[in-house]
Amino acid sequence: MNVKATNNLEINRYELELEVSPEEFNDAINAVYKRESKKMNVPGFRKGKAPRAFIEKYYGEEVFYEAAIDHLYRPMVMEAVEKSGLQVISIGEFKIDEIGKEKGILCKLNVVTKPEATIEGYKGIEVTKIPVEVTAEDIDQEIDRVRERNSRIVTVEDRAAENGDMVTIDFDGYVDGKQFDGGKADNYELTLGAGQFIPGFEDQVVGHNVGDEFDVNVTFPEDYHAEELKGKPAVFKIKLHEIKMKELPTVDDEFAKDVSEFDTLDEYRKDIEKRLQEQKNKAAESDIENQLVDAVIEKVQAEIPDEMVENEVDEVINSFAYRLQSQGLKLETYLKYTGQTTDDLRAQYKPQAERQVKVRLGLEKIAQLEDLKPTEEETEAEYQKLADAYGMPLENVKNLVSVEGINGDIQNQKAIDFIKENAVIKEAAPEKEAKPAKKRASTKKKAEAAEGEEAPKKTRSKAAKAEEATEEKTEG
Repeated sequence: MNVKATNNLEINRYELELEVSPEEFNDAINAVYKRESKKMNVPGFRKGKAPRAFIEKYYGEEVFYEAAIDHLYRPMVMEAVEKSGLQVISIGEFKIDEIGKEKGILCKLNVVTKPEATIEGYKGIEVTKIPVEVTAEDIDQEIDRVRERNSRIVTVEDRAAENGDMVTIDFDGYVDGKQFDGGKADNYELTLGAGQFIPGFEDQVVGHNVGDEFDVNVTFPEDYHAEELKGKPAVFKIKLHEIKMKELPTVDDEFAKDVSEFDTLDEYRKDIEKRLQEQKNKAAESDIENQLVDAVIEKVQAEIPDEMVENEVDEVINSFAYRLQSQGLKLETYLKYTGQTTDDLRAQYKPQAERQVKVRLGLEKIAQLEDLKPTEEETEAEYQKLADAYGMPLENVKNLVSVEGINGDIQNQKAIDFIKENAVIKEAAPEKEAKPAKKRASTKKKAEAAEGEEAPKKTRSKAAKAEEATEEKTEG
């Protein structure tokens, strides 16, 4: 097949002129004939037994043309792209100019190519490193988290309910002296202070003992989901059946022995300090890389086609959908729950996709300028790392993740390492970290968590690709 590429369109857009020989076209027609003739009726012949010439005479000479073009399209396009030598990112309009048994096929294919990026000033980028230190408070907070995981629930019999307790109650709600739908339940388990109920409800349970029967007076919020209850005062008749509390273990040497490999609390605290220091150092290095990536985005120049951004949006949404799925949610459910459409989601992620495209183009250009190439050993090591991470045979991983994808990730990391080695890193005073608020897990929170994880990233990770590809093969 002959291919001629012309750039008489917009920037990064080419028209490929393709010429399929009469012999190639005839071979395609024969292949289609063998498949399609079994379903065709021709007078004088049993079904599927009519020769090609008779079928063409009966139905018309062009009877197999469309199917033959479909048969040729994919290999024809792949060959055309390869012969053109262009870095094609998107296939556009396909148009046939001439077609026939004697002349073959003359057609045109519009393609969008990867833009040529330029970048300057990527050496000597100034970034700020926030020094990190592990405080006694950090260690105490980590120990508190371990205590929470090792706590036990005990029944309280000698005091009134307090915030943080888990109570079992019956409640029966009234508005304007009448019961309302959803306002009654028996043996309902409620954690006081968790904000599960209308503001003020849980506060009025605090201070009561098991067996108490009492009223709780509240007012429904003006933005309450039930229209008939918005802003209405309500009375709930309560009976308190049980009070339970979370009993935390005492922090001593015995605690250290139970939750770790150490014999003393002092040894355990030192180990926590070491691990927290490693985590904070890693986070600080990651922050430096993020600053460098931001600088690359500002410095890279390229005429980026819309198709390239839209392809990246597809990648981002697929990754988001996969994370939702890992949390037990489908993308369709998330969209329905949030009242969004796919178009809304695409618009939301487009700025992020534009950022990721620019990052990748910038890093690729730096790698090209500095001749940063992955070695065979590095490629093999990355494949092995994935195989070990997912407990898969090495060959399976190689079938799932292309060598181009692996090498692209390695190359981009080399580019980041290069600009980091050549950066000017300044120390800054440490900032006090804000303690995150605790939140209840819910369908909405799962969706928000998955959405929040979709922060700007340098490149799409190999691990995510392997996970998604594995999922697709399993489902297939």
